[in-house]
Amino acid sequence: MKLINDLKWRYATKQFDNTQKIPEEELKQLMEVVRLAPSSYGLQLYKVIIVEDPEIREKLKAASWNQNQITDSTALVVFCNFKDINDNHIDDYIKLKSETELIDINKLKGYGDFMKSKLKEMSQADKDNWTKRQTYIALGFLLTACAELKIDACPMEGFEVEKYNEILGLTDQNLSASVIAAIGYRDESDKIQYLPKVRKPIDELFEIVGECKLQFVA
Repeated sequence: MKLINDLKWRYATKQFDNTQKIPEEELKQLMEVVRLAPSSYGLQLYKVIIVEDPEIREKLKAASWNQNQITDSTALVVFCNFKDINDNHIDDYIKLKSETELIDINKLKGYGDFMKSKLKEMSQADKDNWTKRQTYIALGFLLTACAELKIDACPMEGFEVEKYNEILGLTDQNLSASVIAAIGYRDESDKIQYLPKVRKPIDELFEIVGECKLQFVA
């Protein structure tokens, strides 16, 4: 399985080669993969911002514990979750579903009402937690696609959310930075790339409940 070899190749890159840039076509492929990533109900209650501007990234670096990945990578991908989730998000999705699948929008009313009822059962904290989790699914697909294209990536949670929101003007867009990833190409000086990958063995990580007779091989 080629994907396994791709995942063995990837690592959380700490030192990027700032002289190399991701080709535009491959960046578009990464965007399409993230667009196609699964999300709860298919709502995609998040937005993805790709920051290339050097001046903005310098500001974001200061809000990211001065980590070099922010400025040395080709781009910084910021996953942002919507804060105030309301009926309008559902209506927009139902409209898009109707247009995409060529279904009479009236036939989708029941589904829309079901989703709205589920939203009403959630507290604001639950909504925020839910939409943040969705961004991590999209992040996972980005990292996997990067590995296939041999583009390096470093997922990061070490940043000040409120400062990101201020620098990128997210609050006025009903958004909040959730998780970020620097993408580009590793520098040969990054010693971590030469270390073996540290992961738990399969028989420790997995437990099978049922009659499956898998034999774990180290």
